[in-house]
Amino acid sequence: MALDRGWFTEAIDATGTAFSLKAEKLHEEQTPYQKIEIWKTETFGTLMTIDGCTMVSTRDNFLYHEMMSHPALNTHPAPKNVVIVGGGDCGTLREVLKHPEVQSATQVEIDERVTRLSEQYFPELCDRNDDPRATLFFGDGIQWMKDAKPGSIDLIIIDSTDPVGPAEGLFGKKFYLDCIRALADDGMLVQQSESPLLHLDLIKEMHAAMREAGFAETRLLHFPQVIYPSGWWSGSLAFKRAGSGTERLDAAAIAALDTQFYNADTHRAAFALPTYVRRALAG
Repeated sequence: MALDRGWFTEAIDATGTAFSLKAEKLHEEQTPYQKIEIWKTETFGTLMTIDGCTMVSTRDNFLYHEMMSHPALNTHPAPKNVVIVGGGDCGTLREVLKHPEVQSATQVEIDERVTRLSEQYFPELCDRNDDPRATLFFGDGIQWMKDAKPGSIDLIIIDSTDPVGPAEGLFGKKFYLDCIRALADDGMLVQQSESPLLHLDLIKEMHAAMREAGFAETRLLHFPQVIYPSGWWSGSLAFKRAGSGTERLDAAAIAALDTQFYNADTHRAAFALPTYVRRALAG
Protein backbone atom coordinates (compact mmCIF):
# COMPACT_ATOMS: atom_id res chain seq x y z
CA MET A 1 0.00 0.00 0.00
CA ALA A 2 1.13 3.55 -0.71
CA LEU A 3 -0.35 7.00 -0.25
CA ASP A 4 1.09 9.16 -2.99
CA ARG A 5 -0.17 12.74 -3.39
CA GLY A 6 -3.57 11.89 -1.89
CA TRP A 7 -4.04 8.50 -3.56
CA PHE A 8 -4.47 5.20 -1.71
CA THR A 9 -3.02 2.37 -3.81
CA GLU A 10 -3.14 -1.36 -3.23
CA ALA A 11 -0.35 -2.79 -5.39
CA ILE A 12 0.03 -6.57 -5.66
CA ASP A 13 3.38 -7.74 -6.94
CA ALA A 14 2.24 -11.35 -7.35
CA THR A 15 -0.37 -10.43 -9.96
CA GLY A 16 1.25 -7.28 -11.32
CA THR A 17 -1.89 -5.28 -10.60
CA ALA A 18 -2.90 -2.25 -8.56
CA PHE A 19 -6.05 -0.39 -7.55
CA SER A 20 -6.14 3.26 -6.52
CA LEU A 21 -8.61 5.68 -4.99
CA LYS A 22 -8.13 9.35 -4.28
CA ALA A 23 -8.35 9.38 -0.50
CA GLU A 24 -7.63 11.03 2.83
CA LYS A 25 -6.82 8.91 5.88
CA LEU A 26 -9.29 9.27 8.76
CA HIS A 27 -8.05 6.62 11.19
CA GLU A 28 -5.25 4.10 11.66
CA GLU A 29 -4.60 1.49 14.33
CA GLN A 30 -2.66 -1.72 14.84
CA THR A 31 -4.68 -4.40 16.58
CA PRO A 32 -3.22 -7.66 17.95
CA TYR A 33 -4.14 -9.20 14.60
CA GLN A 34 -3.77 -6.64 11.82
CA LYS A 35 -3.47 -3.01 10.78
CA ILE A 36 -6.82 -1.32 10.14
CA GLU A 37 -7.13 1.99 8.30
CA ILE A 38 -10.18 4.09 7.48
CA TRP A 39 -10.16 6.45 4.50
CA LYS A 40 -12.42 9.15 3.12
CA THR A 41 -12.38 8.69 -0.66
CA GLU A 42 -13.48 11.12 -3.34
CA THR A 43 -15.80 8.73 -5.23
CA PHE A 44 -16.32 5.56 -3.13
CA GLY A 45 -17.31 7.07 0.21
CA THR A 46 -15.66 5.59 3.27
CA LEU A 47 -13.10 2.83 2.74
CA MET A 48 -11.71 0.31 5.23
CA THR A 49 -8.41 -1.39 4.51
CA ILE A 50 -6.72 -4.18 6.46
CA ASP A 51 -2.98 -4.67 6.18
CA GLY A 52 -3.04 -2.40 3.14
CA CYS A 53 -5.75 -4.36 1.31
CA THR A 54 -9.19 -2.99 0.43
CA MET A 55 -11.97 -4.56 2.50
CA VAL A 56 -15.17 -2.54 2.26
CA SER A 57 -16.34 0.75 0.79
CA THR A 58 -19.58 2.67 1.12
CA ARG A 59 -20.21 2.68 -2.62
CA ASP A 60 -19.84 -0.96 -3.65
CA ASN A 61 -20.10 -3.13 -0.52
CA PHE A 62 -23.65 -4.21 -1.43
CA LEU A 63 -22.29 -6.32 -4.28
CA TYR A 64 -20.22 -8.53 -2.01
CA HIS A 65 -22.57 -8.67 0.97
CA GLU A 66 -25.64 -9.51 -1.09
CA MET A 67 -23.92 -12.13 -3.23
CA MET A 68 -22.18 -13.80 -0.29
CA SER A 69 -25.49 -14.28 1.47
CA HIS A 70 -28.66 -14.40 -0.66
CA PRO A 71 -27.63 -16.94 -3.34
CA ALA A 72 -26.60 -19.44 -0.68
CA LEU A 73 -29.61 -18.76 1.55
CA ASN A 74 -31.94 -19.19 -1.43
CA THR A 75 -30.18 -22.40 -2.46
CA HIS A 76 -30.57 -24.04 0.96
CA PRO A 77 -34.02 -25.64 1.42
CA ALA A 78 -34.57 -24.27 4.96
CA PRO A 79 -31.72 -22.17 6.42
CA LYS A 80 -32.67 -21.67 10.06
CA ASN A 81 -29.30 -21.52 11.83
CA VAL A 82 -26.53 -19.55 10.10
CA VAL A 83 -22.95 -18.96 11.20
CA ILE A 84 -20.74 -16.27 9.64
CA VAL A 85 -17.01 -16.78 10.15
CA GLY A 86 -15.36 -13.39 9.81
CA GLY A 87 -17.61 -10.69 8.42
CA GLY A 88 -16.63 -8.19 11.09
CA ASP A 89 -18.05 -5.22 9.17
CA CYS A 90 -21.49 -6.82 9.76
CA GLY A 91 -22.73 -6.28 6.20
CA THR A 92 -23.21 -9.98 5.53
CA LEU A 93 -24.96 -10.37 8.89
CA ARG A 94 -27.34 -7.58 7.92
CA GLU A 95 -28.24 -9.34 4.66
CA VAL A 96 -28.69 -12.75 6.36
CA LEU A 97 -31.11 -11.26 8.87
CA LYS A 98 -33.33 -9.97 6.07
CA HIS A 99 -34.52 -13.57 5.67
CA PRO A 100 -37.44 -14.29 8.01
CA GLU A 101 -36.77 -18.04 7.86
CA VAL A 102 -33.43 -17.51 9.62
CA GLN A 103 -33.90 -18.14 13.33
CA SER A 104 -30.34 -17.47 14.50
CA ALA A 105 -27.27 -15.85 12.96
CA THR A 106 -23.95 -15.98 14.78
CA GLN A 107 -21.04 -13.85 13.61
CA VAL A 108 -17.65 -15.19 14.69
CA GLU A 109 -15.02 -12.48 14.19
CA ILE A 110 -11.50 -12.72 15.57
CA ASP A 111 -10.86 -8.97 15.71
CA GLU A 112 -13.48 -6.99 17.61
CA ARG A 113 -11.99 -3.72 16.41
CA VAL A 114 -13.20 -4.42 12.87
CA THR A 115 -16.77 -4.44 14.17
CA ARG A 116 -16.37 -1.44 16.47
CA LEU A 117 -14.85 0.66 13.71
CA SER A 118 -17.62 -0.45 11.35
CA GLU A 119 -20.21 0.69 13.88
CA GLN A 120 -18.51 4.08 13.83
CA TYR A 121 -17.70 4.51 10.12
CA PHE A 122 -20.20 2.17 8.42
CA PRO A 123 -23.28 2.35 10.68
CA GLU A 124 -25.57 1.38 7.79
CA LEU A 125 -23.91 -2.06 7.76
CA CYS A 126 -24.53 -2.56 11.47
CA ASP A 127 -28.18 -1.57 11.70
CA ARG A 128 -29.31 -5.13 12.45
CA ASN A 129 -26.70 -5.92 15.10
CA ASP A 130 -29.35 -5.60 17.81
CA ASP A 131 -31.70 -8.05 16.08
CA PRO A 132 -32.68 -10.65 18.74
CA ARG A 133 -31.65 -13.42 16.33
CA ALA A 134 -28.10 -12.06 16.06
CA THR A 135 -25.13 -13.07 18.19
CA LEU A 136 -21.76 -11.33 17.93
CA PHE A 137 -18.94 -13.59 19.11
CA PHE A 138 -15.38 -12.30 19.14
CA GLY A 139 -12.85 -15.08 18.97
CA ASP A 140 -11.10 -17.62 16.78
CA GLY A 141 -13.43 -19.01 14.11
CA ILE A 142 -11.33 -22.14 13.67
CA GLN A 143 -11.66 -23.05 17.35
CA TRP A 144 -15.32 -22.02 17.39
CA MET A 145 -16.06 -24.49 14.59
CA LYS A 146 -14.15 -27.26 16.37
CA ASP A 147 -16.34 -26.70 19.43
CA ALA A 148 -19.65 -26.42 17.52
CA LYS A 149 -22.34 -28.99 18.26
CA PRO A 150 -22.46 -31.64 15.51
CA GLY A 151 -25.31 -31.16 13.05
CA SER A 152 -26.31 -27.79 14.53
CA ILE A 153 -25.74 -25.44 11.59
CA ASP A 154 -27.63 -25.13 8.32
CA LEU A 155 -25.38 -22.66 6.52
CA ILE A 156 -21.80 -21.55 7.16
CA ILE A 157 -20.69 -18.33 5.45
CA ILE A 158 -16.92 -17.83 5.50
CA ASP A 159 -16.58 -14.09 4.98
CA SER A 160 -12.85 -13.80 5.54
CA THR A 161 -9.89 -11.81 4.36
CA ASP A 162 -7.39 -13.32 1.91
CA PRO A 163 -5.79 -16.69 2.82
CA VAL A 164 -2.90 -15.10 4.72
CA GLY A 165 -2.48 -14.05 8.34
CA PRO A 166 -5.46 -14.66 10.65
CA ALA A 167 -7.58 -16.13 7.81
CA GLU A 168 -5.03 -18.62 6.48
CA GLY A 169 -6.42 -21.53 8.50
CA LEU A 170 -9.91 -21.05 7.04
CA PHE A 171 -8.75 -22.31 3.64
CA GLY A 172 -8.06 -26.03 3.78
CA LYS A 173 -9.22 -29.59 4.39
CA LYS A 174 -8.67 -29.53 8.16
CA PHE A 175 -11.10 -26.64 8.67
CA TYR A 176 -13.61 -28.05 6.18
CA LEU A 177 -13.71 -31.32 8.17
CA ASP A 178 -14.84 -29.38 11.23
CA CYS A 179 -17.43 -27.54 9.12
CA ILE A 180 -18.90 -30.80 7.79
CA ARG A 181 -19.22 -32.17 11.30
CA ALA A 182 -21.03 -29.01 12.46
CA LEU A 183 -23.43 -28.94 9.49
CA ALA A 184 -26.85 -30.59 9.46
CA ASP A 185 -27.61 -33.24 6.81
CA ASP A 186 -28.70 -30.65 4.23
CA GLY A 187 -25.99 -28.24 5.36
CA MET A 188 -24.08 -25.93 3.06
CA LEU A 189 -20.98 -23.80 3.18
CA VAL A 190 -20.15 -20.72 1.11
CA GLN A 191 -16.72 -19.12 1.20
CA GLN A 192 -15.31 -16.07 -0.54
CA SER A 193 -12.83 -17.49 -3.07
CA GLU A 194 -11.05 -14.55 -4.66
CA SER A 195 -10.94 -13.64 -8.36
CA PRO A 196 -11.78 -16.18 -11.11
CA LEU A 197 -9.39 -14.24 -13.34
CA LEU A 198 -6.37 -13.89 -11.04
CA HIS A 199 -6.78 -16.73 -8.54
CA LEU A 200 -8.21 -19.67 -10.47
CA ASP A 201 -5.57 -22.04 -9.07
CA LEU A 202 -6.65 -21.14 -5.54
CA ILE A 203 -10.30 -21.77 -6.45
CA LYS A 204 -9.39 -25.20 -7.86
CA GLU A 205 -7.44 -26.02 -4.69
CA MET A 206 -10.36 -24.95 -2.49
CA HIS A 207 -12.86 -27.10 -4.36
CA ALA A 208 -10.49 -30.07 -4.25
CA ALA A 209 -9.98 -29.61 -0.49
CA MET A 210 -13.73 -29.34 0.07
CA ARG A 211 -14.31 -32.62 -1.75
CA GLU A 212 -11.38 -34.31 0.00
CA ALA A 213 -12.92 -33.28 3.32
CA GLY A 214 -16.14 -35.04 2.36
CA PHE A 215 -18.40 -32.45 0.77
CA ALA A 216 -20.44 -34.25 -1.86
CA GLU A 217 -20.77 -31.38 -4.31
CA THR A 218 -19.21 -27.95 -4.96
CA ARG A 219 -20.32 -25.01 -7.09
CA LEU A 220 -18.93 -21.58 -7.91
CA LEU A 221 -20.77 -18.28 -8.10
CA HIS A 222 -19.28 -15.03 -9.35
CA PHE A 223 -20.09 -11.34 -9.24
CA PRO A 224 -18.53 -7.90 -9.78
CA GLN A 225 -16.60 -6.33 -6.92
CA VAL A 226 -14.93 -3.14 -8.02
CA ILE A 227 -12.44 -2.51 -5.21
CA TYR A 228 -11.05 -6.07 -5.17
CA PRO A 229 -8.25 -7.28 -7.46
CA SER A 230 -9.50 -7.54 -11.10
CA GLY A 231 -12.94 -6.20 -10.09
CA TRP A 232 -14.41 -9.71 -10.37
CA TRP A 233 -14.96 -11.95 -7.34
CA SER A 234 -16.35 -15.35 -6.43
CA GLY A 235 -17.89 -17.50 -3.74
CA SER A 236 -17.46 -21.27 -3.51
CA LEU A 237 -20.38 -23.37 -2.32
CA ALA A 238 -20.03 -26.83 -0.80
CA PHE A 239 -22.92 -29.19 -0.12
CA LYS A 240 -22.81 -31.86 2.56
CA ARG A 241 -25.31 -33.97 0.62
CA ALA A 242 -25.37 -34.17 -3.17
CA GLY A 243 -28.53 -32.80 -4.75
CA SER A 244 -29.63 -31.00 -1.60
CA GLY A 245 -29.55 -27.58 -3.25
CA THR A 246 -32.80 -25.98 -4.33
CA GLU A 247 -33.91 -22.74 -5.95
CA ARG A 248 -36.13 -20.66 -3.70
CA LEU A 249 -36.73 -17.58 -5.82
CA ASP A 250 -40.21 -16.43 -4.82
CA ALA A 251 -40.73 -12.98 -6.34
CA ALA A 252 -42.39 -11.46 -3.28
CA ALA A 253 -39.74 -12.83 -0.92
CA ILE A 254 -36.92 -11.47 -3.07
CA ALA A 255 -38.59 -8.05 -3.34
CA ALA A 256 -38.84 -7.95 0.46
CA LEU A 257 -35.05 -8.31 0.73
CA ASP A 258 -34.71 -4.74 -0.56
CA THR A 259 -31.47 -5.46 -2.41
CA GLN A 260 -29.54 -3.31 -4.86
CA PHE A 261 -27.89 -6.01 -6.99
CA TYR A 262 -29.41 -9.37 -6.09
CA ASN A 263 -32.58 -10.62 -7.79
CA ALA A 264 -33.74 -13.85 -9.41
CA ASP A 265 -31.89 -13.08 -12.63
CA THR A 266 -28.58 -12.20 -10.99
CA HIS A 267 -28.97 -15.31 -8.79
CA ARG A 268 -29.15 -17.57 -11.82
CA ALA A 269 -26.51 -15.63 -13.74
CA ALA A 270 -24.04 -15.91 -10.86
CA PHE A 271 -23.90 -19.69 -11.32
CA ALA A 272 -23.40 -19.48 -15.11
CA LEU A 273 -19.67 -20.07 -15.47
CA PRO A 274 -17.38 -18.93 -18.27
CA THR A 275 -16.08 -21.82 -20.35
CA TYR A 276 -12.49 -21.62 -19.09
CA VAL A 277 -13.64 -21.64 -15.44
CA ARG A 278 -15.97 -24.57 -16.08
CA ARG A 279 -13.15 -26.53 -17.71
CA ALA A 280 -10.74 -25.75 -14.87
CA LEU A 281 -13.14 -26.94 -12.18
CA ALA A 282 -14.07 -30.04 -14.17
CA GLY A 283 -10.55 -31.19 -14.78
